[in-house]
Amino acid sequence: MAQLSNDCFKPGSNGSMSIEEGLALISERVRTAVEIEVVPLELADGRVLAGDVIAPLSLPGYDNSAVDGWAVRHADLHQGRETVLPVGVRIAAGDPADHELGRGEAARIFTGARMPRGADTVFMQEDVREENGQVLLPAGLGHGANRRLAGEDIALGAPALAGGTRLRPQHVALASALGFAELPVRRRLRVALLASGDELVAPGHPLGSGAHYESNRAMMRGLLGRAGCEVTDFGILGDDPETLEHAILSATEAHDLVLTSGGVSMGEEDHTRAVVERIGTLVQWRLAIKPGRPITMAMVGGTPFVGLPGNPVAVFVTFTQVVRGLIARLSGEDWTPEPLLAVRAAFSYRKRAGRREFVRVSILRGADGVAEAMLHPREGSGAITSLTESTGLVELAESCTEVAPGDLVGYRPYSELF
Repeated sequence: MAQLSNDCFKPGSNGSMSIEEGLALISERVRTAVEIEVVPLELADGRVLAGDVIAPLSLPGYDNSAVDGWAVRHADLHQGRETVLPVGVRIAAGDPADHELGRGEAARIFTGARMPRGADTVFMQEDVREENGQVLLPAGLGHGANRRLAGEDIALGAPALAGGTRLRPQHVALASALGFAELPVRRRLRVALLASGDELVAPGHPLGSGAHYESNRAMMRGLLGRAGCEVTDFGILGDDPETLEHAILSATEAHDLVLTSGGVSMGEEDHTRAVVERIGTLVQWRLAIKPGRPITMAMVGGTPFVGLPGNPVAVFVTFTQVVRGLIARLSGEDWTPEPLLAVRAAFSYRKRAGRREFVRVSILRGADGVAEAMLHPREGSGAITSLTESTGLVELAESCTEVAPGDLVGYRPYSELF
């Protein structure tokens, strides 16, 4: 587990930061914290590839048929009228023989079968009539139709997968097609998760007067899991500085990141901030976003600590916009946010200039078929239902002060945040 410098998160100025400035700081100063391990291909999905994969063979490895049908020489076909050819060899997928097509004949061939030498075009069987050992081939088929050339998918020695890619099923499929039984990947990032507050109660326990069930850890566990992390949940800790200090120091010993929510403001009962400031190097990021302030970044014994706000929507936004980038950097993942999708606003909205706002919306189809964003009626950052009853976030830039119905706005569905 690599250790980072204590000034890792210190910004260049004391002013407010944009999301891009925060992510740029992370990219510049944070390095990969996890080692390389080799895993079987069946366990590689969701892992971060540790190095480039170069194709050890071509795909496909030989010219083959894309359909069931008949392989011919295009030069044997009549132009403008039907061609009749006798059928020579029959070639099935997996046939190891090196067949050669005679001039003026057709070969019965099946999907994936090696093209016979001399053949360059394949007719689909549903377009052809077969009579008395001959095939009647319609006019008009282009040269090379329904033929897959050797190496047209990927050539021998070409880059196949880039190091830093978080592997998805399609990446694993390509590695399998290239013959890889295992891949070098980054160890999963180990994240310690905790919450503090005497008012917080874990689900399944009775609620006392003035208490409420804690929900942010459940959400962060899910978000961390979708980012490929291994999570250790330290549970809910009381508002006791000594208990907090012991738990945080214990968490830093065996984890690559410590993550919490709430307790990092300046209130008398917000002990997490004071504890982290005493045992580590603490920086308060003044991110110009809503919802989302404050975010506390710290280094404790070489391990990064991130304290997110206490309100659930603020936790969701700051995690997906900032913490996701930190996790990617620590994990060795080459990650950038997906581009925003342009949709039409079906709402009015006013905001203050100079900060970026994320509003929860649902996408519907307008009468003309264009996607429209409907603003959720509850805008408070404590309203969890505004996340469950919406489909994504509309991102309003710092320069934007007003949205009117019909304006194009940038939308990111929740599915693309993970």
